[in-house]
Amino acid sequence: MEAWIIFSIVAAAFQTVRFMLQKYLSMGQLSAGGATFSRFLYSAPMITILMVGYLIYRDEPMPSLSDTFWTGALIGGLGQITATWCVVALFGQRNFAVGITFKKTEVIQTALFGLVILGDQISTVGWVAIVVGLVGVLVLSDPPSGDGAFIGQVWNKAASLGIISGGMFAISAVGYRAATLEIDSDDPLMRSSVTLCVVTLSQTFGMAAWLAWREEGEVGRVLGAWRTAMWLGLTGMLGSIFWFTAFTLQNAAYVFAIGQIEVIFSLAASHLFFKEKITTRELMGIIILSGSILGLILLS
Repeated sequence: MEAWIIFSIVAAAFQTVRFMLQKYLSMGQLSAGGATFSRFLYSAPMITILMVGYLIYRDEPMPSLSDTFWTGALIGGLGQITATWCVVALFGQRNFAVGITFKKTEVIQTALFGLVILGDQISTVGWVAIVVGLVGVLVLSDPPSGDGAFIGQVWNKAASLGIISGGMFAISAVGYRAATLEIDSDDPLMRSSVTLCVVTLSQTFGMAAWLAWREEGEVGRVLGAWRTAMWLGLTGMLGSIFWFTAFTLQNAAYVFAIGQIEVIFSLAASHLFFKEKITTRELMGIIILSGSILGLILLS
């Protein structure tokens, strides 16, 4: 099994645990913004120590960072903040497994962004997979308490949050891959650790300023939740370093394809830890959407 596949699976596992902790924190202790900020605040010191330690181990100076690197890193960082915020807010609308599956529309949206922005061609099989995926989103987006009206099925808060999060994660991955490839090193861990450190520090300072301005007292509540949030930081760091390393080795779309295993992890977490019931309709939507995503990547 190739290294990037192993990295993708491990990253998906850590990411599932990280989102579980964020859902837990957002269920009363913190706002969606606070739970999002926790992931960056408590990861930043660990990631900085990792990067500095690795530079010392390799006896290498900090690599130079080009304008292209900064553009990709900052766009990716802002996209990740927005996407994570949307996912945490989505957990308040639907169960854990459904929230994670909505996030996985990132794969479909990456293909569409590539067509519109870059002119990338999509095969006939790819278009079929996209249409099937849209059916899956429609099935999944119907809220359990809804009245069944078409507009209510498609245009509701949970569906909007999920689709926005998928789009932002797609933009984030493209930005991160562009940034890591700009670093002049043949060592994937060097490229990923430097990029991750720069991005996480930027996200931490940016979100701290935003919360201080928009949510008075939330930064203090994040600091007060350190017993749980420190584990959020650790799993966030480990997940990110594995994602970033996989991005340096393989196209982001293929990394995302392997990352669909996160849906399976989320189903287990939803049932075992949050004691949430998954309806037949939601399970059907998860299966359809996951199948379309895998088909888009593996067959097109």
